[in-house]
Amino acid sequence: MMSEEEIRLHLVPVRQRDAKEFVATWHRHHKPPPGAVFTVGAADQDGILRAVAIAGRPVARHFDDGQTLEVTRTATDGVRNANSLLYGATWRAAKALGYTRLITYTQEGETGASLRAAGWTVFAQRPPRRGWNCASRPRQALGTDNVARTLWEAQTDEAT
Repeated sequence: MMSEEEIRLHLVPVRQRDAKEFVATWHRHHKPPPGAVFTVGAADQDGILRAVAIAGRPVARHFDDGQTLEVTRTATDGVRNANSLLYGATWRAAKALGYTRLITYTQEGETGASLRAAGWTVFAQRPPRRGWNCASRPRQALGTDNVARTLWEAQTDEAT
């Protein structure tokens, strides 16, 4: 087996269903999102899929303006640098499709190192929220209630 230093990643196309299966297997605290605009993967030299990113419409409706996408999930099998590769690739792909903004969230306790490495910046801090369950509209807890989040934005190139 290769040591961590020897693993070289490259971008690969990934079908939406395969990306969602990967998320279901490897993501720490979320299930796959219901939809996607596009997906992308990172594979090693042997062609083994090691990470995926899913970009879709923003979850928050006030960001869903037709010009903004959200990276709704990334998941890796633990390989180093995969997330930063994927965050950079999703922004390039989103721009190529005509989108002008790309956002994502991290949870409290996540450093955002991959996002910073890909040139993203913090846009806002979001306080913990109780969740969406209420008597008039019962919802299942997602396990992310009462967790603060950081909203990140891909750095736009004003010169382009």
